[in-house]
Formats: sequence, C-alpha cells, structure tokens
Amino acid sequence: MQPKAREDNPMLGLGLMCAALAMFTSIDTSAKWLILSGLPILQVVFVRYAGHFIASSLAFIPREGIEAFQSNAPRLQLLRAVVLLASTVFNFAALKYLPITITTAIYFASPIIITILSVLFLGERIGARRVAAILVGFAGVMVVVQPWGAAFHPAMALSLCGLLCAATYFVITRRLAGVESNSTSQLWASGLATLVLAPFGVMVWVWPQTGTEWAVLCMIGVFGAAGHGIAVAAHRFADASSLAPMTYIQVIYATASGFFIFGNLPTWVTAFGTTIIIASGVYIWRRERALMLQRRRVEAAALT
Repeated sequence: MQPKAREDNPMLGLGLMCAALAMFTSIDTSAKWLILSGLPILQVVFVRYAGHFIASSLAFIPREGIEAFQSNAPRLQLLRAVVLLASTVFNFAALKYLPITITTAIYFASPIIITILSVLFLGERIGARRVAAILVGFAGVMVVVQPWGAAFHPAMALSLCGLLCAATYFVITRRLAGVESNSTSQLWASGLATLVLAPFGVMVWVWPQTGTEWAVLCMIGVFGAAGHGIAVAAHRFADASSLAPMTYIQVIYATASGFFIFGNLPTWVTAFGTTIIIASGVYIWRRERALMLQRRRVEAAALT
C-alpha cells in the first residue's frame, strides 16, 4: 500500500503521541503485574508481540491483503523491529526489579538520545545551547540512577540499554515516515518479534491461574498494537525531536499506575532527577519550536 505523505501538523502529532504514551504505560504496567504474578519474562514479551501481530493482522490484512507486508525499506524495517524487541526485553527485565517510576524516569532521557541520534542519522543540527541542555539532562539521569550510592540496582543498566534501543526505534520510525505505510511498519515490527520469540515463549510457558491474569495477558498485545500504530501516525505529522519531549507526560501515567496498581510513589531523589531531565527536555523542545517557527517565517517571506 502506498504510504501516506508526511504532513506539517505538529499539534496533531503531539496529541497522537500523548495517546500513544498512555498505551506504552499500559504495556509496562501490564508486564510488571504479570511478571510479579509469576509469569516468565520471555512469555510476557512473546504474548505482547503475538497479540500485537494478531491485532495488526486483523486490522490491515482484510483491507490491504498480502501487500501490507511489502516493504519499501526492508533493511530499516528489520533494524527497527530488532531494536524495538531489544528495548522491550530490557525494559520488562528491569521492571521485575525496579518501580515503574524509576524505569519511566530513565526513559525520560530519550529526548536527549533522540536528539543526538537525529544529528548522526537524520542530519538535524543542534547548537551549543541544546548541547548544554543534553548535558544537564544527563546529570538528571545520574541523579535518578545514583551509580555511586547504595540505592543503585544493577537492573538500572537494563533500563539504560532499553532507553538506547527505544530512542533508536523512534529515530528509525521518523526515517520511515512517508516511506512506509503504517500497516507495513506494524506488521514487520510485531511479526518478526513474534517469529523470533515463539520457541522461547513456548519453552518457558506458564498457564495463567486467574481470569484477571488471562485478561491482562490478552490486553498487553492490544496496548502494543494501539500504541505503536498511533506513534507511527504521530511521526507522520511532526519531527522526532519535536515529539520526543511528549514522553514527559508519562510521569503522570507512571505515578498513577505505580500508586494505584503497585502502591508505590517516587522517592524525592527520583522526583528531583526526573525534574532535571524534564527541564532539559522542555528546553530542547522550546528550541526546536523556535527554530521551526523561524523556518516558517522565512518560507512565508520567500513566497511573498
């Protein structure tokens, strides 16, 4: 299917990304709950992608047929699927040991990584002020992780690896916007992960014991399909570096989830580090917005 062209509608892109992040938080919440209930990590990851693939297949194949699998950039799609799978495995493994507020706070550094990767692979430019903001954001990550203190947990390294993979995924998603259709991106990401994980998921399979476990296990794939479908659409309307700071709305989602589902609230150290990271990301976003408005004024002046 012919992919839809990119459009310059950042407000719509930001709104879609906000909805996608609610789905992503639901994935993490479901995964942590299932793993703490005794289900193996690889089983949860497998079901997350299998459910995603089934939901995507039901949504796209009846309308588009086998053409939904035909990629215009198979190598990038393969790389995108690999880094997304790696991100999920790292994140779910970290969630077994860390509160969701900690893993979310670390993930908030994604705008920093995305900005760096956007320079390296998308040709975007950054100035000295954004470099300073990146360094401030990195300091915030160090406050959350506390590698020098007793509060440091080795699982934080898993979360940091997941952060790097997730940022790479979003940059590749932006690169594929306007090149691939939403259906192709969805089917490749979920289908390849399902194929790779199937043997491992079956080997460690533990049957859920309650109706609630079954319901959560089924919904995790739906959350995945919805979240990534909406995220792909968001990247068609706005730049990756503009969308990245929207991840900070997850502080609301994660705090609510941690409190109402797991009875946890962030410590003052986590809250302080998160505030530093958010301040850095908001500054990066404001610089991006100012540059975008300046480009529009120049383009408008050239047309008059």
